Amino acid sequence: MTFKDRIKIFNRGLARNALYVSSWLINRLPYPLFKAIMHFFITVGFLFTVRQKRIARESLRIAFGKEKSPAEINRIVRICFENFGRGMVELIYYMSHPAMIRANVQIDGKENLEAALRQGRGVVVVSAHFGNFPLMLLRLVQEGYKTSAIIRPARDQEIEKYFLQERDRLGLNTIYSHPRKECVDNSIRALRNNELVFIPLDQNFGSGAGVFVDFFGQQAATATGPVVFARRTGAALVPMFIVREGEDRHRIIIEPAMPLEEKADDEAMLVANVAKITKIIETYVRRYPHEWGWMHRRWKCQPAVQNAAAA
Repeated sequence: MTFKDRIKIFNRGLARNALYVSSWLINRLPYPLFKAIMHFFITVGFLFTVRQKRIARESLRIAFGKEKSPAEINRIVRICFENFGRGMVELIYYMSHPAMIRANVQIDGKENLEAALRQGRGVVVVSAHFGNFPLMLLRLVQEGYKTSAIIRPARDQEIEKYFLQERDRLGLNTIYSHPRKECVDNSIRALRNNELVFIPLDQNFGSGAGVFVDFFGQQAATATGPVVFARRTGAALVPMFIVREGEDRHRIIIEPAMPLEEKADDEAMLVANVAKITKIIETYVRRYPHEWGWMHRRWKCQPAVQNAAAA
């Protein structure tokens, strides 16, 4: 076992035990005290996320170039990590106190979702790892919408088991991204039942099955799932995001359904529509840069032609 492997095991064990401690505290402490204790550990933890902070700064420089100064970039990194920590604290506590989700998460644009559902072919909720998106999904469930989320399971099986149980308890259906055929079948079944299927479309998709589209002026490998599902089932594509407003409050923004743009061939159709969705995501990331997960290497994969030219 390499040193790097030992570090991974240690970090996963640390995260797992932090989750167990948090769960124990939830039922024993009032929220303000619980939040204060957890924020102390988040502040300390921020000091040790050296690699993640480096990746975040690199991603911000790729996205904004000379638009933002080093001081602005460092500020976004700090707030981004703070929001991530605060989001985890909220999520863990709110899952045990669901009434707080309804009290602290408002919905704008609900009429757009209702209009899409009236078509009777389901809704593909296109979004990103943006804001406290798990709260957005749980709030939709509270409104009575049958909702599924396509999720990549956590690497730690114990942590994944915990969150799966909580999602099941709160009524949010889980569709795992793998095995692929099972994911596709379950997603199509939900859409044909006129349900919501949440698909984040903001991470590097370097398996060769995606397409390259522009994201902040750079080519980014992107999955085609939302467009494929919409084309196959007739489901509406509804962009949806959640933003933080104040200490504990959030606002869900539901955009009007995005019509599919038809092209001469399937490949061109996929590229055009994935590009449109990605442009919407970029608009929100530009507007609320501290809400997005910059620690992900979004531009890790590049087109083969570009790589060959660079060589």
